[in-house]
Amino acid sequence: MSRAVVIGAGIGGLTAAVALQRRGWEVTVVERAPALEVVGSGLAVAPNALRVLDRLGLGATIRELSALQGAAGIRRPDGRWITRTDASRARARFGDDTIVLHRATLVDTLAAGLASGTLRLGLPASDVDPATGEVVTAEGPLPADLVVAADGLHSRVRGKLFPGSPEPVHTGVTSWRIIVPHPGGNLPQAETWGAGKVFGIVELGDGRVYCYATAPAPPGAPRPASAGVSGPASPGADEKAVMLRHFGGWHAPIPALIAAASSVTRTDIRCLDEPLPAFHAGRVALLGDAAHAMTPNLGQGACQAIEDAAVLAAVDGDVSAYSAQRLPRTTEIARTSRRIGRIAGLNNPIAEWLRNTGMAWAGRLGPDLVLRQMDPVMSWHPPA
Repeated sequence: MSRAVVIGAGIGGLTAAVALQRRGWEVTVVERAPALEVVGSGLAVAPNALRVLDRLGLGATIRELSALQGAAGIRRPDGRWITRTDASRARARFGDDTIVLHRATLVDTLAAGLASGTLRLGLPASDVDPATGEVVTAEGPLPADLVVAADGLHSRVRGKLFPGSPEPVHTGVTSWRIIVPHPGGNLPQAETWGAGKVFGIVELGDGRVYCYATAPAPPGAPRPASAGVSGPASPGADEKAVMLRHFGGWHAPIPALIAAASSVTRTDIRCLDEPLPAFHAGRVALLGDAAHAMTPNLGQGACQAIEDAAVLAAVDGDVSAYSAQRLPRTTEIARTSRRIGRIAGLNNPIAEWLRNTGMAWAGRLGPDLVLRQMDPVMSWHPPA
């Protein structure tokens, strides 16, 4: 029986472990954290990734959560629509739903699909030998025919395989993420764009609402003095004040959603701007953010990691074939996501007006124009 060691128990690593086990591999997953992720944000499982979960027998669990419904699109800060569509159009075009759920829910679902004893928490991989496939841990070496490095944005394995490759770059943008109770009533699933900033609203399937926001900021920027809040400190209190400073004057229900947040997660957005020469070396395959960390503007970060896992299992661990299939696709998707981020982040009034006008006219001329541009991403099917 072929043996694989997966480094990292995030979404990509866990999906790879499940997919390889379904193919008959003996798999060990090592994760430096003492527990699986229980906090975090929402994420979208788009049709391309949902098909992989279906193939693994996990799609039904995810589908029990609510899919995107009703109006969707892009709005101005005053609430007027720039471009608008409906979730049913996307469903009809791509043949499936997009499910938005809490990241921890997906992690738990994937972990539950593993064979007993697969997951080794609190056990970091201190080194990897690409030539032999040996993974060094505090509990001794783990030999492997295949090593799956799913160790994230700042992957140590990537640095070892490609020591001259560029590090992740800061995009000039910081993000804030909150999950709050549903305020009731109709809540369009929309992004609002204005003055270089973005605020997104998405309903989760558990009765809560996931909001994400971005604004230009240097990495690790200190909070402005005007962001201070009075009263006892609470998780994310300062960052909530920063969010209100940026978005408190935008259309309803954005200010109320921010005010309802009990905690805020702030993250500088970084990505790999330059593609790697390959996603493999020796017996090691890079997967997910370790291979192609991208901006969140297409909502495809987790989805592409899930695709990676499906392809790696389908080629039965042939790292050269995996790399050849995945590198061109993820490079194009990462570039598209970065381009959309730049368009959304325009901060010149004339450029904003031209962008908004062009998008509005395009929507009137062809309601499915935006959806058509997503065809190459959403219409992907996992290999047999």
